[in-house]
Amino acid sequence: MERRYTVWFEETGLGDIASVGGKNASLGEMLRTLATQGVRVPEGFAITAEAYRDYVQANALEQIIRDRLGRYRDGRMPLREAGRQVREMFLAGKFPAHVSAAVLESYHALSGRAGTENLPVAVRSSATAEDLPDASFAGQQETFLNVAGDKSLLDACRRCFASLFTDRAISYRALKGFDDLDVALSIGVQRMVRADLGGSGVMFSLDPETGFPQVVVISAAWGLGETVVQGTVNPDKYVLFKPLLRDPEIVPILERSRGAKERKLVYGRGGSARTRLLDTTERERHALVLDDGEILQLGRWAAAIEDHYGCPMDMEWAKDGLTGELFVVQARPETVQSRRAGREFTVYRLTGSGKVLAAGAAIGETVAVGPACVIRSVADIDRFRDGAVLVTEMTDPDWVPVMQRAAGIVTEHGGTTSHAAIISRELGVPAVVGTGNATEVIEDGQMITISCAEGEQGHVYAGALDYSTEKIDLRTVPQTRTHILVNVASPAAAFQWWRLPVDGIGLARMEFIINDLIRVHPMALVHPERVADVREAAQIRELTRGFKDPGDYFVDTLAAGLAKLSAPYHPHPVIVRLSDFKTNEYAHLLGGAAFEPSEENPMLGFRGASRYYDDRYREGFALECRALKKVREELGFANVVIMIPFCRTPAEADRVLEVMAANGLARGTSGLQLYMMCEIPSNVVLAEEFATRFDGFSIGSNDLTQLVLGVDRDSELLAPLFDERDEAVKRMISEVIGKAHAAGIKIGICGQGPSNHPDFAAFLVREGIDSISLNPDTVLKTIPRIAEAERQYDAAPQSVWGMPHGS
Repeated sequence: MERRYTVWFEETGLGDIASVGGKNASLGEMLRTLATQGVRVPEGFAITAEAYRDYVQANALEQIIRDRLGRYRDGRMPLREAGRQVREMFLAGKFPAHVSAAVLESYHALSGRAGTENLPVAVRSSATAEDLPDASFAGQQETFLNVAGDKSLLDACRRCFASLFTDRAISYRALKGFDDLDVALSIGVQRMVRADLGGSGVMFSLDPETGFPQVVVISAAWGLGETVVQGTVNPDKYVLFKPLLRDPEIVPILERSRGAKERKLVYGRGGSARTRLLDTTERERHALVLDDGEILQLGRWAAAIEDHYGCPMDMEWAKDGLTGELFVVQARPETVQSRRAGREFTVYRLTGSGKVLAAGAAIGETVAVGPACVIRSVADIDRFRDGAVLVTEMTDPDWVPVMQRAAGIVTEHGGTTSHAAIISRELGVPAVVGTGNATEVIEDGQMITISCAEGEQGHVYAGALDYSTEKIDLRTVPQTRTHILVNVASPAAAFQWWRLPVDGIGLARMEFIINDLIRVHPMALVHPERVADVREAAQIRELTRGFKDPGDYFVDTLAAGLAKLSAPYHPHPVIVRLSDFKTNEYAHLLGGAAFEPSEENPMLGFRGASRYYDDRYREGFALECRALKKVREELGFANVVIMIPFCRTPAEADRVLEVMAANGLARGTSGLQLYMMCEIPSNVVLAEEFATRFDGFSIGSNDLTQLVLGVDRDSELLAPLFDERDEAVKRMISEVIGKAHAAGIKIGICGQGPSNHPDFAAFLVREGIDSISLNPDTVLKTIPRIAEAERQYDAAPQSVWGMPHGS
């Protein structure tokens, strides 16, 4: 059979990995099968593994490889020296004439296709053991950009061959159990996309931190994509919800986070294959790399690629700055989260406290403790001590030999798709990346704790803090007829709990998003002229930069936050409580002091429903309504249910419903359901009247207990008296459950009680509550208690319990 040394991408596919390597086989697969779905891949050809083997044989390299690496493994030669000698022999080798002729013939044909001589190309390594289910080999071999001309192309090919024997590649093969001579190298020669004038980045068809499978996560930076992969910049981040991507009327973008993007990589001058790292302009730093249309296009491509391959994918993309076209330049199976067993749920909890030294993006969901090993240069990695926490500016593949020996990793630069993040996930090592100042604030040898168990932001703490772990097999969690929901507040932690066996969200607290993400009083956005504090006014202007109207900042940020909370539970109900800040809490928001009165007892003051129709807050409430309308109708989360808190009288309910309808949120329109918090004694006494106005009740046991017993829930002095299990409180709850069912509406509970007290959860089951909403970290331990209460109820004579269940 005739040996082929080059093959066009469109002639290859996934069955050709042994010949063209994982990367090239994937490019060919996409060109052949996904073009009809609009996925664009730059054309090119593969230099086959046969060319590599002929090169090794013609230059008598096999014996050199076995000898030098044998000496390294026997301890007779350092890895660095063994790898250097092998690479030097590759670089000094000569191409067999028949191989170089085949390569240059294909290169000239590719240049002819483009209508230009000496076409600039990307020269990418593609190992035959690459992109396997249990070993990605990501970043182990080299890529060379902007290569033009026969000599430059052949030189780049030699350097690709040599990169099969870098220290990191040798170490990785040993880690994964591959023989050095069993792995061959193919090379992809691909038409360059002018991403230096546009942008580029990485995308995953699942959340790379939590494994949540229903999203596409995209990173983007200006210039060539190596800055994103290597972690030298903090990129933009975009998150899309896959199940709604195919609806042309929906824009299911859950997040648009602007990265600093301080630098960009561009081509060298005069056709040089070298690249240059430049500072970005102020405009580039403040602008998003992609607009919504481009984000959606990439998201749809990612979903199509995943559907075709039948597994979660890790992809690289580029945008041509001359034509505006988007391209996928790599696609490989995601090899970390997709291998995790979805049946097992491990929860890490930080139980100790300490000083926060640094913060950045959390990689993983675990905690690690160890001495800091601060290393600024790869030349000093021999100083690393096994089991230490590696603290450095950034990593590239040369750092892998020490990363796999680290308890944890902290970097100053890079985002969630940087090299440090990718390798940390694959090794199962927690990392905090993009801290900005870790090597300055963490001392070498200092004992530290890194926590990735607190949501999207990871923290580096001083000292060895205590933490706990709990491992639960989800197959052992019993089913209950009582619907189990969760209470959530922070979009940053929304995906962390997606594996929980729950039926939706029973309480999404809007005010947490306002406080943590928006940070500005909504009335200060409507009337910025009333903000007298110069510093706060400047902060507000900076936060709202790029928005035509300051109110759009509030609407867009709140809508995206609510959508992100809703995504893991779609299409189950997500009950969003309207803002329930007290006046003192509103006053602490930027610009808030200008709009909030001073109250002696804010707990019983201007809060909840009373604000929404009042002229002092009506315009701010309109922004809340706009955000809710957007999340339901534009972002597509029609499963969002709206809940009104602290509604004192039926007349007040009518006024709030009227204002909501005027803002496009009329009950029943587009399937909108409205719930009311049942947390005031009047809600129980007049439950029949309230039930005619709402689709459901949710018992807020904290406020209800406070108001039934006359105990300030925030008072330390009265803490022993605050107990939702008090007979007076239980009678109120029993009464309102019965009234709700008699009226034919749903009723649940979202207070702290069922999470804290198993006997209280059993009481709710006996009373026939429809749903119990729990804090996420208590769900798995509370469900068995509820199941047991249901079992006991079913087994006991009805005379023991009184009314039949659900009556």
